[in-house]
Amino acid sequence: MSELIQRAIHFATRAHERIDHRRKYTGKPYTDHLSEVARITASVTDDEAMIAAAWLHDAVEDTPATIDDIEREFGPEVAGLVRALTDVSKPSDGNRAERKAIDRAHLAQACGRAQTIKLADLIDNCQDITRHDSRFAGTFLEEMDALLEVLDKADPTLMKRARKTLAKCRARLDRQGAVKTGPDLTGELNRQLWNQFKHHFNEVFSAKDIAEPVRLSFDADTPARQAIETLEEKRLEVATLRMEGEITGYVTLGQLRQAGTCGMAGRPFTADQVVAADAGFAEVIHVLTRHDHCFVSLFGQVQAFISRGDVNKPYMRMWLFGILTLIEMQATDLVREYYPGDSWQDLLPPPRLEAARALLRQRRRSGQNVDLVDCLQIADKGLLVMQHDELFTALGFLSKNSAKKEIKQFQSLRNNLAHAQDISTYDWHQIARMAQRMLE
Repeated sequence: MSELIQRAIHFATRAHERIDHRRKYTGKPYTDHLSEVARITASVTDDEAMIAAAWLHDAVEDTPATIDDIEREFGPEVAGLVRALTDVSKPSDGNRAERKAIDRAHLAQACGRAQTIKLADLIDNCQDITRHDSRFAGTFLEEMDALLEVLDKADPTLMKRARKTLAKCRARLDRQGAVKTGPDLTGELNRQLWNQFKHHFNEVFSAKDIAEPVRLSFDADTPARQAIETLEEKRLEVATLRMEGEITGYVTLGQLRQAGTCGMAGRPFTADQVVAADAGFAEVIHVLTRHDHCFVSLFGQVQAFISRGDVNKPYMRMWLFGILTLIEMQATDLVREYYPGDSWQDLLPPPRLEAARALLRQRRRSGQNVDLVDCLQIADKGLLVMQHDELFTALGFLSKNSAKKEIKQFQSLRNNLAHAQDISTYDWHQIARMAQRMLE
């Protein structure tokens, strides 16, 4: 095994394990999937960059790592493959079908090496989904079929295997028959929360509220050393790049340090990296899960940028605290619904119950019209969620351990917001997950 592949295994394993990323249906470590995709890829090639990219193919979409991180660690070749395998659609691009069409067109333009890795990914996911999720499997199989039509540069042997896997999984789904489904509790809860969120927050806060203007622009033939000195003097990290008088891309300090001229260090703006000035914060965060910088366009021209550190700015902190408040209000309503008449009281440890009662007395003395459930801490509500099987399942938790971890992350983010701590470093994963759930 080459040194490159070993480094990719270490990087991917650490990135996914750091967020306790697990397979959706089995709860097994997500590295099981990465290992299988790499194994399938290696069955048709000994190209070490491809096998490394197979290990890294979900790092940008699912972990705090960005494409820029991949390039810094593994170079442009591996990063290019990972970029090709990373979805480029944004939530504002439309519904699932519309976004999938955009991502399919992106993959159609990818090289044969990236398309071959995608086949390996589809093969493993197809088997997993049809085995465990009959409800969603029909949609996935249709999307896989459409993808196979555009992966025309992929390895022919693996394409045959993919089509055979698709046929077998369709047959399995047919044998299982139609799935009887009950009410979509998770979907309804998400819709209610999204409606509140959009009305109160997404139309108030937007990208322009936290963006930093791009104050410098360099011509392509400007020496990198001169650009570095100017950026460092002004304490800036990003500048736009001009080609024949027209802004076509950008440069960063890190890129400039490895180049002779600004043109050599320049990067083009990609469609999935640019948002409108009035784009909501959730879309900004979506971009920042993939890239180090999100660029903001006004009147068709990039004029500002946002980095992860900007989530610490007041407007973003207000937005996040608002979402946390909505989620906690929703949790209170759910406890009322699933535990009528305060039937949850015997499930809490006596000290926690007494603390809630003490708070109730205090709040009623001050004239507040509240009841006992309003006085529960978020950890108490989380405990009640975990002890109600129907509610636990409806909220999409895979295990009690995953629920405990998410509640702990929720508390961490809320505490760090309340005490003005750095949330871009310590709470990024939870911020990204919350934003993605809002957008879904």
